[in-house]
Amino acid sequence: MKNLKRNIAIVCGGDSSEHDVSMRSAQGLYSFFDKERYNVYIVDVRGQNWHVNFDNGEVATIDRNDFSFVGQDGKAVVFDYAYITIHGTPGENGLMQGYFDLIHLPYSTSGVLVEAMTFNKYVLNNYLRSFGVNVADSMLLRRGEAYDEQAVEERLGMPVFVKPVADGSSFGVSKVKCADQLAPALRMAFMESDEVMIERYIQGTEISIGCYKTQTKTVVLPATEVVTSREFFDYDAKYNGQVQEITPARLDPETARRVAEETSRIYDILHCNGMIRIDYIISKDAEGRDQVNMLEINTTPGMTVTSFIPQQVRAAGLDIKDVLTDIVENQLG
Repeated sequence: MKNLKRNIAIVCGGDSSEHDVSMRSAQGLYSFFDKERYNVYIVDVRGQNWHVNFDNGEVATIDRNDFSFVGQDGKAVVFDYAYITIHGTPGENGLMQGYFDLIHLPYSTSGVLVEAMTFNKYVLNNYLRSFGVNVADSMLLRRGEAYDEQAVEERLGMPVFVKPVADGSSFGVSKVKCADQLAPALRMAFMESDEVMIERYIQGTEISIGCYKTQTKTVVLPATEVVTSREFFDYDAKYNGQVQEITPARLDPETARRVAEETSRIYDILHCNGMIRIDYIISKDAEGRDQVNMLEINTTPGMTVTSFIPQQVRAAGLDIKDVLTDIVENQLG
């Protein structure tokens, strides 16, 4: 009988500093997918080297004309769907999405414009501010531009965060407590991106929350509270265990409702697709009420067994296998 299982590519790797993190997400996704329903392959993309990794260690080169490859049985394998889990370029900034649009292959993330916008933190924040989303004030600095430390401090105060504008959130980020620390922080950030954002520090509780939508339902997952003894939620906190992750987050029920509503609203404003994760800081206003401040949006969130999204799926009483099937079948039908 003809095999009617669809072929799914887990597209991972990429060209950023988070290549290895992406590979771990791919392994997580591979373990989650319903193998009774799909033929699942891991596709490692790095520069011009695109290949499928087989379980026995062998590889097969991807034909970039149609994203196919020749299987171990000598037969061509054509994909029905691409699940993108690249953290950074080219999978999180619209480049890979543009390629898949050209060859008419459905994929798991938002489209080119949304990916490009969410990858650029400064552009995203200023766009969403126009819709009433609370975001921290920030300044943009391009490579080679002069800056005035005193002007930065007068506008944004201290401390501030210095972040690469167009990269993942794990590398090149510094918390700067005084103006004379700006120069080394900027040098480190410019190693990751040609544009850097200097952002006002907001004191509060950091949370992260996942969301996906299909044609028939909206799913906003329970938020995760991030508690770390480090200055902020940096690479070591994320990936070397120097953090406490509490799911569901310890939020006032009304605040939790507002966070969920804002997450769903932002998803719709951007016309997102697939699973996204939004990071927030919950601060206090002048009257002591909780204020929800958006930090950034991750359109290819980590998907290892211990990542936020799988944690939140479990806390919601859902099965990650069913969630992934929902996302795929929403487009394939």
